[in-house]
Amino acid sequence: MSRIVQDLPDAELAVLQKLWEHGPATIRQLADSLYPDGTGVHYATVQKLLERLEAKDCVARDRSTWAHVFRAAIGRDEFIGRRLEAVAERLCGGSITPLLTNLVRSKKLTPQERREIRKLMEEMDL
Repeated sequence: MSRIVQDLPDAELAVLQKLWEHGPATIRQLADSLYPDGTGVHYATVQKLLERLEAKDCVARDRSTWAHVFRAAIGRDEFIGRRLEAVAERLCGGSITPLLTNLVRSKKLTPQERREIRKLMEEMDL
């Protein structure tokens, strides 16, 4: 499913991260996870964030139970890929080479990370 993924504010991204990490959840479960000592205000905040994410097609709501259950409607990899494509387009004229080069040079990669990148490059050459 192709959709335009826009930048998400940190608060919306935090909710989406919880859904990616823990799977489907109710508003209460998300509020308790994000704000362990939270109040009703925090519950309302999470509810509003979920409404915004649903409007952006980033989450889906199951209304079949009394407490609606929300799940991520976009995978983490798809979200990352689309955001990186947008950054490459905006900053690098669509080329990913400067983006990847900068990322690799700016962060010290572990031997495992280097092996994974090499393996991916070899698979792409097949």
